[in-house]
Amino acid sequence: MSMVFDEYGRPFIILKEQQAKARVKGLEAQKSNILAAKAISSILRTSLGPKGMDKMLVDADGDVAITNDGATILERMEVQHQVAKLLVELSQSQDNEIGDGTTGVVVLAGALLSQAEKLLDRGIHPVRIAEGYEAACEVAVKTLADIGDVIEFTKEDTSPLISTAETTLNSKIINVNRSKMAKIAVDAVLSVADLDRKDVNFDMIKMEGKPGGRLEDTELVSGIVLDKEMSHSQMSKEITDVKCCLLTCPFEPPKPKTKHKLDIDSKEAYEKLYKHEQEYFTKMIQQVKDSGANLVICQWGFDDEANHLLLQNKLPAIRWVGGVELELIAIATGARIIPRFSELSEEKLGTAGKVREITFGTTEEKMVIIEDCKNSNAVTCIVRGGNKMIVEEAKRSLHDAMCVVRNLIKDNRVVYGGGSAEIACSLSVSAHADTVMGTDQYAIRAFADALDDIPLALAENCGLSPIEELANVKSKQLESKNPFLGVDCTQAGTNDMKKQGVFETLIGKQQQLLLATQVVKMVLKIDDVITMGNYQ
Repeated sequence: MSMVFDEYGRPFIILKEQQAKARVKGLEAQKSNILAAKAISSILRTSLGPKGMDKMLVDADGDVAITNDGATILERMEVQHQVAKLLVELSQSQDNEIGDGTTGVVVLAGALLSQAEKLLDRGIHPVRIAEGYEAACEVAVKTLADIGDVIEFTKEDTSPLISTAETTLNSKIINVNRSKMAKIAVDAVLSVADLDRKDVNFDMIKMEGKPGGRLEDTELVSGIVLDKEMSHSQMSKEITDVKCCLLTCPFEPPKPKTKHKLDIDSKEAYEKLYKHEQEYFTKMIQQVKDSGANLVICQWGFDDEANHLLLQNKLPAIRWVGGVELELIAIATGARIIPRFSELSEEKLGTAGKVREITFGTTEEKMVIIEDCKNSNAVTCIVRGGNKMIVEEAKRSLHDAMCVVRNLIKDNRVVYGGGSAEIACSLSVSAHADTVMGTDQYAIRAFADALDDIPLALAENCGLSPIEELANVKSKQLESKNPFLGVDCTQAGTNDMKKQGVFETLIGKQQQLLLATQVVKMVLKIDDVITMGNYQ
């Protein structure tokens, strides 16, 4: 960097090579990338399993979130390194596709990269490692399909779905109430599922949180819940045989455009304006009444005058309802969203059996529940908890459980948890490595060792001796040829995960292996990192 002066004597700075772009090449680049990915993986490693630890995340504003959900932790972390960002996206992909296993997929990717680092030190080319990992992944995915178990369920018998949802909630903050929460998750998904087509409409499930009360107070409502209240305290709190109109136009007279000016310079002019306003309000409310509506739901607010006139005309109203909520109400009640009062008509109204306003405890917190809708499969889960952090974590946990139930409806094959599936895959991949000639066998064997990292982390987080526990379970699997044996995290007295009822979805586990392998291959093939400077 040097300073020079122009012809007027003004100084300016010359940056050599435009801030000298940084460049890392070859093995140094690969080691740097692996180190960054391992750092991210080690953060999540302690959160794996039913006894995993929680992370406290504090943002720039001082807001605190406590969670052990891998996708949430990584999403809220400020990650700078480019390869570390790949793992954040990996966890997000698992969350979007499956909804569960977001921590395990990152831990597995970290283990695969850790094993790859040892192979790189031995002088094995990254491409050969990547090819070996790909071959091993195919074997592991096939093994999962072979050891998978099909579970049968119906709308009447949902116990297998509840067991799988409970397994998902085992590692969450709400695991004390996992039986009730698992049942809520299953009931919610089945309410919006088409079992014949194996399709679940997640848009029809709404989640509302309200701090206060206990987790046990969480309930599933068959209908729509709005975090709103009636616009006037004296309006009716309960309406039956509801005919509601959904408005996206405000209850107010039209405003003059910005380029126009209205001067009121006399009492008569003011009275004339007031009379016009009253006519607008009266006409609007009359149009609502003529349509046959007995409830007004408006996207915008309205002033005290409109509110008073609605009360006088015995028209209960809810204001400031969000666009997404308005669409959900329209779907559930069969209503049309109306942009102008002139378009109001009876056929555009929605119907519901009952609308009621509920109050929570001694606080002023209120909610409006729309029940017995025309399309009654819309459901809302009201999550309660001691504070906002617990409510938010409970909502995330319930969402994960619902995603797992949805996956089971799409594909009802499961594998068993506790690391049993990973150990079975590890044994299978190791056996395959013995049949492979050349350098690839080292990469395949390294993949098998990386799979062992999941049961090792589970045992470690439960306070057990990791090496001893893994060796014990592996030897039992080899002897009995039983792929359902895993780490007894809950100290139930048996390693058989089938007897313990610890399920995981097959497609979720396969997705973990495939996504982790793809990202690791991508990282291994990066041998040149060029960071361009900020041009001045």
